[in-house]
Amino acid sequence: MYNSELVNVNMAKTLLKIQRYFRRKPVRFFSLILLYLTAGSLGPGARGGSRDAVVASEMGSRTSMSDTRGLGIMSRVFKETRRSGRRYGPPWMKKARQEGRETVRRGGDYTNNWNRALKGRSAKDVDDGRAKYIGCYIDDTQKRALRGDNCAERGYMYAGLEFGAECYCGHKIQAPNASDSECNMECKGEKSNLCGGANRLSIYRLELSQESARRYGSAIFKGCFHRPDNVTLALPFSAVIQNMSVEKCVDMCTEKEKTLAVLAGDRCYCAFPTSRFSLHELEDEGMCVHRCHGEEFESCGNNEYFVVYQTQVQDNRCMDRHFLPTRTKQLVALASFPGAGNTWARHLIELATGFYTGSYYFDGSLYNKGFKGERDHWRSGRTICIKTHESGRKEIESFDSSILMIRNPYKALMAEFNRKYGGHIGFASQAHWKGKEWPEFVKNYAPWWASHTLDWLNYGKIVHVVHFENVKRDLFSQLKGMVQFLGLKVSEDRLLCVEGQKDGNFKRSGLRKLEYDPYTPEMRANINELIRTVDAALRKRNMSGVPEEYMPR
Repeated sequence: MYNSELVNVNMAKTLLKIQRYFRRKPVRFFSLILLYLTAGSLGPGARGGSRDAVVASEMGSRTSMSDTRGLGIMSRVFKETRRSGRRYGPPWMKKARQEGRETVRRGGDYTNNWNRALKGRSAKDVDDGRAKYIGCYIDDTQKRALRGDNCAERGYMYAGLEFGAECYCGHKIQAPNASDSECNMECKGEKSNLCGGANRLSIYRLELSQESARRYGSAIFKGCFHRPDNVTLALPFSAVIQNMSVEKCVDMCTEKEKTLAVLAGDRCYCAFPTSRFSLHELEDEGMCVHRCHGEEFESCGNNEYFVVYQTQVQDNRCMDRHFLPTRTKQLVALASFPGAGNTWARHLIELATGFYTGSYYFDGSLYNKGFKGERDHWRSGRTICIKTHESGRKEIESFDSSILMIRNPYKALMAEFNRKYGGHIGFASQAHWKGKEWPEFVKNYAPWWASHTLDWLNYGKIVHVVHFENVKRDLFSQLKGMVQFLGLKVSEDRLLCVEGQKDGNFKRSGLRKLEYDPYTPEMRANINELIRTVDAALRKRNMSGVPEEYMPR
């Protein structure tokens, strides 16, 4: 009896010590639990070590799949068994002998529903416009159907779910179809959905933005281009590479500190974009199909049509910025409704001209991000143009001329609401969108969107109208027009440099877009009427009306 009591006391003391230890070290406690769960998901039931994929455990799957603000399980890094190196290759490169593949389709925007694309197939959610289930495919551990790695970083076009918890991805499907009935395993994180089967992948096509879909590791695929007239002048540095691959050419041009890696068969060119090779005349991608000698699934172009990638080397030809050498008495406004892209326009103008922009206000966060003209008084005369959101007659007539930037009100209102409640690159919370703040905001700000444009058209002395959407579509010519309006000589090489780093520090990520339309029918009716009013005012002044996408359908 005594011995039994002694054992119980010792056991109690041991448990107390463990409790105190984990109370002090909660992270270690969580780590042990996580290791235990991971070990369970990687056990014999998951086919042991035949794969080098990262497996989403049930806990991990539930967390990532339910988090609508993130990338879901796409944010994990999944690696294949055969190789651990970087993989490159445009999504259109495919082997003719393989069947059952779909041509890559690009379009749409990033959304916070990537995780929904990976939840698995259900009867009610086969295609939500962002991720489309395309079928069940055979997978082979020696020859993967999807051979990519680092999914989230590279924006792959296809995501495949296998064995209830594993995720693979790629730009092309390299395996035949199987019957849908063979993809019959429930997802570990979503029991009501299906996540492939044993050596079977439930594959989804993800709808990405064009630029995002073209990222490959440290390089960005730019497209297929015809050989320039004078290759020596256009692409001054080149070398023949044995067993050529995209990775080898990109690495070489990165070491040479050049922004472009250009592949032409077994020759790699390194350069900056110039008027001799501007990347403005995109060719059909099929013209560049020519297998790399060093990589079976990549295209290296040929003697007439070149494959081009942008490296991560920064183009410094447009990075120098200064105050005006002599003070100007001509004050030029960069006017816009809040949320219409004024800060982005300032970034573009500063890089294109080499001169700082000023502001009617002062924003310390903008100053700290490099807008050094922010601290100057707006009348200092040292800046090339002055940001303003003002719309009163007295304020407008204080400027000698103005660049008026207009944006689709539906997008501008949401952008300003996010800025108001989440900062320059943050997001308003769901509570703000669902609460009284959003209706009140639309009620007050939507009429201001229209009156702001009308006031600048009425009271502005010389007005150059620029539409945000047109700048996004055709940055080179739109920015060229702004530089000319500012009375400066245009440097085409400088504009080409801007194209390579157009985003700047204040680009709001598209990964947390709302899953629903925040505009009520009543809001839309009012905003549509405002759009028609602004369109009529522009046309009355012999200007082009608002872009087609603004107009009510």
